[in-house]
Amino acid sequence: MRRTTRAAVPLLGVGLLAASLVAGCGSGAADGKTRITIGLFGNFGYQQLFEEYEKAHPDIDITDRTASYSDHHKNLAAHLATNNGAADIEAVDTGYINQFKTNPDRFVELDASRKDQWLDWKWEASLSKDGKQIGYGTDVGGLAICYRRDFLEQAGLPTERDQVSALWPTWEDFMAKGREFQAKAPAGVKWFDGGPSLLNAIVGQAPTGYYDRDDKIVVGSNTDIKRGWDLVAKGVADGLSAGLLYSTPAWNTGFKQGQFATVICPAWQMAKIKDQAPDTAGKWDLAAVPGGGGGNWGGSYLTVPKQGKNTEKAIELATWLTAPEQQAKVFASAGLLPSAPKLYSEQSVASKTDPFFNNAPVGKVFTDAAQALKPQYQGPKAGDVQTELGNAMLRVEQGKQGPEESWTQFVGDAEKLAK
Repeated sequence: MRRTTRAAVPLLGVGLLAASLVAGCGSGAADGKTRITIGLFGNFGYQQLFEEYEKAHPDIDITDRTASYSDHHKNLAAHLATNNGAADIEAVDTGYINQFKTNPDRFVELDASRKDQWLDWKWEASLSKDGKQIGYGTDVGGLAICYRRDFLEQAGLPTERDQVSALWPTWEDFMAKGREFQAKAPAGVKWFDGGPSLLNAIVGQAPTGYYDRDDKIVVGSNTDIKRGWDLVAKGVADGLSAGLLYSTPAWNTGFKQGQFATVICPAWQMAKIKDQAPDTAGKWDLAAVPGGGGGNWGGSYLTVPKQGKNTEKAIELATWLTAPEQQAKVFASAGLLPSAPKLYSEQSVASKTDPFFNNAPVGKVFTDAAQALKPQYQGPKAGDVQTELGNAMLRVEQGKQGPEESWTQFVGDAEKLAK
């Protein structure tokens, strides 16, 4: 029977780390089955797939352990550094894949003959510089805006998705409409969830992000990032933000309590909303993201660390989980957008609507976004830089620093990551 561990694994000293986690690695189960462990963050939509796989492979017992986004990647880095404690399969977010692929020898090299299964840019993003494939793609994010129809209606704004999309062709328009909303907003409701997530979307649309293609951190000279920073900081100062940092317990509570009217919505966000606020079904809808569309937030890979005791069976499971057939099932159940383009023309994906989001055409919205996406280059520590940017904006939200002071600290903190 599959076991699930939800608590995040804390970072410990090397000796204690090895002792505490050795039991978590894949090994033989007491009933003679082979136990395969898989380390995840967030909702990958895999629960039913695990059961399906175990039924078809009665000799396999799958144990998943799920940690927070940040803890998961920090723990994985520690496990790889000590060569102990990693799961048989480890998920890696797109913001961290460049960091881990700089050490491809710590992972099993995966089968390159499957290349045509994925979007070209998705496959290439997890290739090491010497051409080794360390991860099979799961989903891609894309970008949209999820919004509360009831809140917009109470503030006297349009609620139909096409009309809502027309409200904000640019991010400046989005902020201007937020000021209009805030003047008539329901008590306790802000225009957006928090500056960090909004800023992350704006950065994701820029031609160049935190790194140039020579792996040099360029945040200090990147005018697109600074423009986004100034725009979001002004929105925070104008009282449009609920002051929440994404992927935190407070953010989850914000969904439950209806603390904001809009949220940046990559495809995986839909599962988050359903998990955290199931009673809001039908109150949400989906609109185009400002800035002319495009951009990406998230999407992941499944890797197989070499230190595992059951690498061959882990590869078989990772291969099966990321096959187009399983990606289609995950999209149907959890809304995570497949990274296999052959699915985009299939009716089960392209024509999918979601009653939770007022029957929004989620299949068309996100498959169109994925095919039009121009991927932004991610440097070795893009995930860490993103975290620093979110922390910097949070300092502004909490009144700990002014926008310019926090920006200056962020640039310095980001540049230290390269040393």
